[in-house]
Amino acid sequence: MILKSLKKILFIIFVFILIFVNILFLKSDKCNQKILNVVTNENFIESEEIIIENNLDNIWRLTIPCIGLDAEIADGTDDEVLNNWIGHFETTGYSDGNIALAAHNRGYPVNYFENIKNLEFGDEIIYYYHGIALRFSVSEMNIIKDTQVEVLENTEEKIITLITCVENEPEYRRCVIGKEK
Repeated sequence: MILKSLKKILFIIFVFILIFVNILFLKSDKCNQKILNVVTNENFIESEEIIIENNLDNIWRLTIPCIGLDAEIADGTDDEVLNNWIGHFETTGYSDGNIALAAHNRGYPVNYFENIKNLEFGDEIIYYYHGIALRFSVSEMNIIKDTQVEVLENTEEKIITLITCVENEPEYRRCVIGKEK
């Protein structure tokens, strides 16, 4: 009798565990689908439209799908920033004009721009800033001198400028510019 009661109790516990795990899985799957819908092109939020879902209003990040880049951005370009995040040149725009960013490409704790040399004209760059999503298309790829700071100047049109070192050439920088789609 006790064994039969114990089996019933264990069975009921087992059923509740299965139901609980299933609910967690379904909830997690719905959350992942919402995030995927924000990032995929078919449901992508248009330029400067406020993202309401999933509390994305505090997110500041850069995504370049074709090279697998998805990283957070922080203000500044000093060692502390670039060793942890993509750095934002503080004198450039945040959501208007020229948005200029820098990151390491090799030899540091994080090397977020290690594959920007593989970008091609037309590749998509997605920039998120506190609830705004901006889409850019690669329009220029240049090697510039480290003294060519005019790439950081403000512009009338929205552009994004990505800057990193050129391997084994310390006086040069790789500069990728994207125009708003």
